[in-house]
Amino acid sequence: MPSRLPKVFTYPAYRRLWTASTLSRWGDAFHTVALPLLVLHLTGSGLGVGTVVVAEIVPVLLLAPVAGAVVDRVSPLKVMITADLVRAALVAVLPLVYGNIGAVYAIAFGLSAASVFFNPATGALLPRLVGEKELVTANSGIWTAAVLSQIALAPAAGLLVVAFGFAPAFLINAASFVLSALVLGRLLLTARPSTTPHHDEAVHPLGRWRRWAHQAGGGIHLIAGDRLLRTLAAGQLLTALSAGATSALLVVLAADRLGLGPAGYGWLLAAIGVGAAAGPLLVLRRVEDPRRPLLVFGPFALRGGVDLTLAATTNPIVAGGALAAYGVGTSTGAVTFTSLLQATAPETHRGRVLAAFDMLWQTGRLASLLVGGLLADTIGVHWVFLGGGILLLAAAALGFATRIRPMTGAQDSQPDTTVH
Repeated sequence: MPSRLPKVFTYPAYRRLWTASTLSRWGDAFHTVALPLLVLHLTGSGLGVGTVVVAEIVPVLLLAPVAGAVVDRVSPLKVMITADLVRAALVAVLPLVYGNIGAVYAIAFGLSAASVFFNPATGALLPRLVGEKELVTANSGIWTAAVLSQIALAPAAGLLVVAFGFAPAFLINAASFVLSALVLGRLLLTARPSTTPHHDEAVHPLGRWRRWAHQAGGGIHLIAGDRLLRTLAAGQLLTALSAGATSALLVVLAADRLGLGPAGYGWLLAAIGVGAAAGPLLVLRRVEDPRRPLLVFGPFALRGGVDLTLAATTNPIVAGGALAAYGVGTSTGAVTFTSLLQATAPETHRGRVLAAFDMLWQTGRLASLLVGGLLADTIGVHWVFLGGGILLLAAAALGFATRIRPMTGAQDSQPDTTVH
């Protein structure tokens, strides 16, 4: 089947979302390189760098339920623009305070808090811009642009930091957020049914807080009551418990098991990037239905097999080939999993469901980082990858055991957006 990517780009609203996302990713590529280098420069320790990761995870655990409720009550587009402007302001302050490690941690926390609102808003908005049969294509377009941006710009970001210091990288990221907000500001949405405040909320202040508390937990309640969403949630948690540790400890595996230095580790990351860039292109040519179990849960099995291979091999070439396959599995899995989740979650609760999945991911990731580090130090890093592979295979088995209702023609709704 020929690629359907050009069709989604005929929708002006999708083009604007894709452009805004890509601009933001360009800035992120510079920020992702500069921030860890800055923290390492200030603290001189891996623990200091790890603290940044914690500062980025904690806001998700604290704010995800609230963020989901906000996205479902307010226009997701307004949430995204506000989050972009907040992040632009925070990043712009970094060059003024980057000699103060406490301020750097605080800004990292604030950036993550704004992203907690931005990410589910993006996921909730996309199904309103394209039909359901085009969700896989639309998500693939955004994912591919993000991966290619990282591959192309991360080396440039490193050279920029070496030549001119940290400030230019952070200012580029701030500018990317402003540009993203400007592009999104040109996108208009037609009205959708909203969650109208109850009478007791309008009259009694306590009613407002009860309503908010109920809505904040709405995503978890909906997931608990839907078999497919429960399966996806379990798969998300198992994957996070695996990937949190294995992603962080790949550098340890490269040194201890494969005998590679920094350059060799860089080649391993490049192999993942090449696979991740190729994955969505493969999906685009074969999939338009986000409800195909093989392409939703198959990537779990592929990644599980890669982790088992990494646990067993000491050959860098074998490891590099396996990691290229891992990149394919990561990207195709992210695209199809997200598309299925967007297609399954009701529109009135989509923000809360997506935020709840973000919270599950970060919870599992944090637990995995803590346990994986202890296991690597006590019994060996290859056991971490063995455990990670088993968790991913369990996620695949759980998914394949769950029946997914096939997509019907009626679900292929048309976009409902206009632009200035």
